[in-house]
Amino acid sequence: MKIMEGYMPYLEYKTYYRIVGECKGNKKPLVLLHGGPGSTHNYFEVLDKVAEDGRALIMYDQLGCGLSATPSRPDLWHAKTWIEELIQLRKYLGLDEIHLLGQSWGGMQTIQYACEYKPEGIKSYILSSTLPSAALWEKEQRRRIRYLPQKMQDAIAKAEKTNDYSSKEYKEAEAEFMFRYCASPVESDSPECLRREKISGTQAYIIAWGQNEFTPSGTLKDFDFLEEIQYIQEPCLIISGLVDLCSPLIAKTMYDRIPNSKWELFEFSRHMPFIEENEKYIKVLNKWLNEND
Repeated sequence: MKIMEGYMPYLEYKTYYRIVGECKGNKKPLVLLHGGPGSTHNYFEVLDKVAEDGRALIMYDQLGCGLSATPSRPDLWHAKTWIEELIQLRKYLGLDEIHLLGQSWGGMQTIQYACEYKPEGIKSYILSSTLPSAALWEKEQRRRIRYLPQKMQDAIAKAEKTNDYSSKEYKEAEAEFMFRYCASPVESDSPECLRREKISGTQAYIIAWGQNEFTPSGTLKDFDFLEEIQYIQEPCLIISGLVDLCSPLIAKTMYDRIPNSKWELFEFSRHMPFIEENEKYIKVLNKWLNEND
């Protein structure tokens, strides 16, 4: 399978991109927006098989992480930087007609792009384990904190009160929360793309989102498109896991409000159904893309 890599100049830096496969017939490319902010394209390589259906996949490291890492630039870590990067990438690679998949933060980016920029040439949106509102996300994660052992709840409360997230107790509590609702730690038998060393965009995450998944305190803290999503006209596939950070309540909120939408709930997944139920995810994705070219 053909794989092409390159860099696009962006601001005074460069954005790494990776293109897998080629489009055949009337199939349109799929552009993938990773989570974080700051978590890199790497995990999307488990979807390379989608290209075997005769479709190009374009994935990239958003500015501030991975092969698009930068020096410290806290002034850049807000939605505008990353959405304008997507707009520029579409122009740079001539991506006039695309399907757009955003996972987690990438889905927030997709929603804001759809609602505020009203882009042309979007065949469909895929909102994978994402959110229409930071406040709704926080409310759901706070509800779930109450399922942790009391000592872990206390450690989280103490860290938030003192603004000190360095204690062993807090780190154990956060790790348990992320194990339950996000993903297992990477092991020696995990796919190579998950094990590969990478530069995580830690600064981008903390400045844009916050210290953890349950405390949006950064530049994205007021993210809220609950009203605007009702005006998205393009076909929209919502994907979530049964015990996802994107809880069934969050997914259903999007499904109820986006008019031309379908919701696929993955029974055995947390925040990354594309990894935990990879074969099913690829099957669902291929069917959706082929129906909406």
